[in-house]
Amino acid sequence: MSIVTKTGDDGSTGLMYNRRLPKCHPQVEACGAVDELNAALGLARASARRPFVGERLLEMQAALVVLMGELAVQPEDLARYVRDGFALVTPEMTGKLDGVVKEIEGHTETRKGWAAPGANLASAALDVARTVCRRAERRVCALRETEPLLNREIVVYLNRMSDVLWLLARWEEGD
Repeated sequence: MSIVTKTGDDGSTGLMYNRRLPKCHPQVEACGAVDELNAALGLARASARRPFVGERLLEMQAALVVLMGELAVQPEDLARYVRDGFALVTPEMTGKLDGVVKEIEGHTETRKGWAAPGANLASAALDVARTVCRRAERRVCALRETEPLLNREIVVYLNRMSDVLWLLARWEEGD
């Protein structure tokens, strides 16, 4: 099967369970922003100088697969999605990020205040990922304005991820 399906030529895109929405719909915008975030994390992972950073980024990318899947489901299909065995974003996922924060803060001196991105490629890539994460968070918040039943933990997870990315960027700036 070719990657070229031509089904999006009309300006719509597919979601789970054969649902289609306009490509400019807030749900599609949120999915797209999270997809961009996953790509930015991949660039940051490829640029990472420290194995710990690369490993944490790969864990975050795996979590984003869960998050993107949940975002790609219409509210009326969510029960079916869960019955089909797909995972949802949980407080435990956010808790893992909290653990990363504690681990980094326990091993490094936390810088406070403003930081100029670009000390090196690794930290710059992490800062780009952080800003893309913030955009994804804003898109999900906008979606919640139209879909109030959206899992609140998605926003919490993205918010925490941006904190982790900031810390990882500052850590990669060190020797």
